[in-house]
Amino acid sequence: MIRWLPMLLMMPVGLHAQEFGNSEAGLRVAREACASCHAVEPGQNQSPRSQAPTFTRIARIPGMTTTALTVAMRTSHKTMPNIMLEPGELRDVTAYITSLHKHP
Repeated sequence: MIRWLPMLLMMPVGLHAQEFGNSEAGLRVAREACASCHAVEPGQNQSPRSQAPTFTRIARIPGMTTTALTVAMRTSHKTMPNIMLEPGELRDVTAYITSLHKHP
């Protein structure tokens, strides 16, 4: 075990961050895949479709996490089309949405 420690310490730290997604890339995906129904930009108060909550509103739901968003986005909804995102795109979008909880 000890002999593996130097190799583990040399592994790039950025690899772990990829598991959580990239919020900037998530905004790009959201603009392409979600903006026809949802307000995806910070500060937008009204979605193009009135029944679709803004991404900021979704982010402020108590207990909202990337895990909860991932489950919600993989589950069919009567009012939401089944948008098929690649796993990396899904991680990026959920990272972006959860980053919005701190925006005014």
